[in-house]
Amino acid sequence: MERARPKDNSAVQQTADTRSHRPDLTIATEGEFAGWRTWTRDTFESHNGPFWHRIDDDGRVRCAFRVEKKHLNGMKAVHGGCFMTFADYCLFAIATRELDGPGVTVAFGAEFLDAAFEGELIEAFGEVTRAGKSLIFVRGMLKSGDRPLFTFSGTIKRVKRKVPATEVADSH
Repeated sequence: MERARPKDNSAVQQTADTRSHRPDLTIATEGEFAGWRTWTRDTFESHNGPFWHRIDDDGRVRCAFRVEKKHLNGMKAVHGGCFMTFADYCLFAIATRELDGPGVTVAFGAEFLDAAFEGELIEAFGEVTRAGKSLIFVRGMLKSGDRPLFTFSGTIKRVKRKVPATEVADSH
């Protein structure tokens, strides 16, 4: 599935998802990824993406991005760091139901299988293999069509929100 995409993201308007406890979760209202979600809090991912995710009818999380010139290395293939950044984004999208709060990546492993090029749609699917009290284990694969490109696995550590001293003092 190769479709033309605007050169910039101006045609993809995003609005805050008011149904969520995540004010940085936005939903595209136009363009190729209309109805897909992204997070805007992580400026590194926002700058390197845009990366998108949605929950399909079968309950599986699907992530995707369209390869642009900025994603390419000197050989005109997707840069390995781009695949790794996207896969890290995917860890959190895939684990979103189990995570239900902030977390950090504490382990990440990957295998590069094939190259991808400008214009290709890169999709990711995966699964949570185990979710404990503090750690969530995830694995997945990036593909272009039926062609496997990259496999990954990672561990997310749940992070407890630190309450500022002013909130503690005011709560008594």
